[in-house]
Order: sequence, then C-alpha cells, then structure tokens
Amino acid sequence: MTASNSCIYAGQVVHQRFAPKRHRLQYRLFQLLFDLDELDALGGRLKLFSHNKWNLFSFFDRDHSGTEVGLRSYVESLLATAGLPRPVGQISLLCVPRIFGFAFNPISIFYCHDRVGNLTTIMYEVNNTFGENHTYIIPFSGSPEGNIEQECGKDFYVSPFMDMQMDYQFRLNSPGQNVVVRIDAVSPDKVKMIHAAFRGARRELTDRALARLIWEYPLMTVGVVVAIHWEAVKLFLKGLRLRRREPVGRRGVSVVRAA
Repeated sequence: MTASNSCIYAGQVVHQRFAPKRHRLQYRLFQLLFDLDELDALGGRLKLFSHNKWNLFSFFDRDHSGTEVGLRSYVESLLATAGLPRPVGQISLLCVPRIFGFAFNPISIFYCHDRVGNLTTIMYEVNNTFGENHTYIIPFSGSPEGNIEQECGKDFYVSPFMDMQMDYQFRLNSPGQNVVVRIDAVSPDKVKMIHAAFRGARRELTDRALARLIWEYPLMTVGVVVAIHWEAVKLFLKGLRLRRREPVGRRGVSVVRAA
C-alpha cells in the first residue's frame, strides 16, 4: 500500500467553562487529517470513503469552501486575497468527515506548508449551529517542533452564552504520531472563560480502520450536535442567558497580522 500523509486521529475532547458558571464536558471523538492532494486517490483506494460522493465516510469540498471549487484552490485564493504567500507544498486539513452523509465541525484546522515543508500559515475554520462560518488566518514563521502558539481576537458569534469581547489563544502541535489542539477564550482583562482541547493518537487510514470507527464512535457527528444543544439546556438551567446575536454573512474571514 502506498504511504499516505492522510490519517485518523482517535481521542477525546474536553470542554470546560470557568465563568460566569463552571461547567465541564468530555466526550470521545475522532478526526481525520487529509492531505488535500490525496483526496481523489483516497476515494479511489478506499471502499468506505469517497471524495465529493456519498459513502459511509465522505468528504465534500463544499463543506469547507462553500462552493464546488477544489479545496486547494479555495485555500490559495483566501491566502492570496489576504496578501500571504501561496502554499506550494502540502496543505492538510484536520476535521470530522461526513458519516452517513452528515457532519458538523465546530472547528477545522488547515496546516499550510511551503515547497520545502515549512509550516507557513494556519487557518482555523469555525462553524456555529446557525449555519454560519468564519475563518481565522494566522501566518506562522517559527519552528513547528513542540508547541505552536497563536492568538487572535474573537470576530464570530459561536456560543449563545458568551460575549464577543474575547481573545482566542491557540496551542497546538504539528500533527505526527499524536495531534494536540488547545483553545482558550479569555476576557479583555485576561480571565480564562473557556478551555477546549482535543488530543488524538494516529491510526492509518484504511477500510478496516474506518469500519472500526463505526463501532467505537457510533453516530458521532449527530451526537456532537445533540451534545451541543443538550449542554446549552443545562447551561440555561444553571442561570445563563442568551447574548444578543448580530446576524453576519454566511462566511467570513479574519486575517491576523504579526505584531
């Protein structure tokens, strides 16, 4: 079998609120890391996975680009519009695929590399349950060894119980045998309001591994949406009330420049 950059990361998510009410949840989750240049080959090699076609597991470019444009072209267009270098090397996407035709990704992460393999840009694509989408584009110029630390202001409504006046602090690694993504939301006076983290261990992307995921994570994508709404009910019962939401365009972009 030909070696592949694409793989499975199986692990768990922790989501903890510190204010105005303490609340914590934890659940098992897997994500797939796709090398965008391998998508068609994966669809041809795997029986349980298809690219832009229905299958037990599937990946549709339009779920992330919003159009039928190929995903690499979409990423390159976003970066060009932002005045950032075109990623001529590998572009990888960490996300939840469609399962039985359905997927919801609270956050997906694009890792963009140059020709010699240096990480140049990370794109954080955030979705809310109102069908809206926002991408934070943050250039990267350090060493990907160890922790990658980035931050940006919050420009997009996600939780109905949290204010917009916040900053995000991202702590992640370059995906390898494990992948780690930590996100903290802090108030203007630097009080940590929310902590979310995903940690997963790498598995090869094969039909056998995909079949195993169905047994280990039944109805996972539907379960994520159900869990989000059920946790919202519990937060409401704890006394939290909805924040006013200003409608935004279906897709938005923020570019974070180096300080």
